[in-house]
Amino acid sequence: MHPEKTKKTPRIEEFADMAAGTALHATNNDFDTVVLQSDQPVFVDFWAAWCGPCRAIAPLVEELAKEFDGKAKVVKVDIDEAGDIAGRYGVTSIPTLMVFKGGQPVEQQVGRIPKDLMVRMLSKHV
Repeated sequence: MHPEKTKKTPRIEEFADMAAGTALHATNNDFDTVVLQSDQPVFVDFWAAWCGPCRAIAPLVEELAKEFDGKAKVVKVDIDEAGDIAGRYGVTSIPTLMVFKGGQPVEQQVGRIPKDLMVRMLSKHV
């Protein structure tokens, strides 16, 4: 029997090796550093691997990361791995998309939304 092949989720210590314009991944341990202490606006995608709509928008979130590279961060938070963070921000449905600025949430959308709405959410705060 072969182990299931899954894509490894990058962690904060691996960010330096990642290509520019790639969505970052935050956990309970590094969310405050990556998101709340950022000097740039941060678009956060609260998601889970078992969520169909989350998987559907994942490529759009990656495109957003490339388009806003250098102007804003795009971060993914797996609610199964970072339940404390999801609870802190009242995430009860996924995908939940939030924009943080100055350490505070300033925009929020729940559900599968088109990329142009994601761009509008983030553009207002760049």
